[in-house]
Amino acid sequence: MESITTELLFFLMATAAVAGLVDAIAGGGGLLTLPALLWAGLPPVQALATNKLQGSFGTLSASIHYICKTDILQHKLWPLVSATFLGAASGTLMVQYLPDELLREVIPLLLVLFSLYFLFSPRVSDEDAAQRLPLGWFALALCFPIGFYDGFFGPGAGSFFVLAVVALLGHNLTQATGVTKILNLTSNLAALLFFALGGHVLWELGLLLGLAQAGGAWLGAHLAVRHGAAVIRPLLVIISLAVSLKLLLT
Repeated sequence: MESITTELLFFLMATAAVAGLVDAIAGGGGLLTLPALLWAGLPPVQALATNKLQGSFGTLSASIHYICKTDILQHKLWPLVSATFLGAASGTLMVQYLPDELLREVIPLLLVLFSLYFLFSPRVSDEDAAQRLPLGWFALALCFPIGFYDGFFGPGAGSFFVLAVVALLGHNLTQATGVTKILNLTSNLAALLFFALGGHVLWELGLLLGLAQAGGAWLGAHLAVRHGAAVIRPLLVIISLAVSLKLLLT
């Protein structure tokens, strides 16, 4: 914190607030906060770890709002939460050992396809559809690998979760976004735990940014619950394409 000026701190907090709003609606807030932390001079591992701390505040705030304003707790989420936690923990532990070049090449292409799905598929709406996969299989086949990806690499994990929940569990877009925030919170906490055990988290900075992100996330969740697919769908397309472009250019 000694090397961060007051002006830079305000910039980071403003970025965190905007990221929280965007992330609560469509995911992708890490596209704003992680580059900002790196630009502020944090080493990459500290930036990743501190970003997980502030991201946990945002996903917690959004999750609470979705739980209070929707009926997502009627769904049996524990298998999904458990698989996501184990996947994220595994990804965080493996991040220093596995190369990410393949992910950097494949993920942008997947996100482009996902954005087209969100843009054109009639299933992406405020109407529920038939469930195509049992929860146990969904947890094993989707939640564990997406959680692993979130702990290992990160960008676009929220979009992956939303797409999977809409396409395979049949939830409407608002419900799917709420479920995704709970799974995002799970993966953030799992990654934060193992980053903290490694001593990589800047707690004071992360807590300040986390409070700012929580405020933005509450507003974003409020907009998503109130306006449903009308606000979620275009942001999902924009964020997915933005993540793709950023990964292709880095």
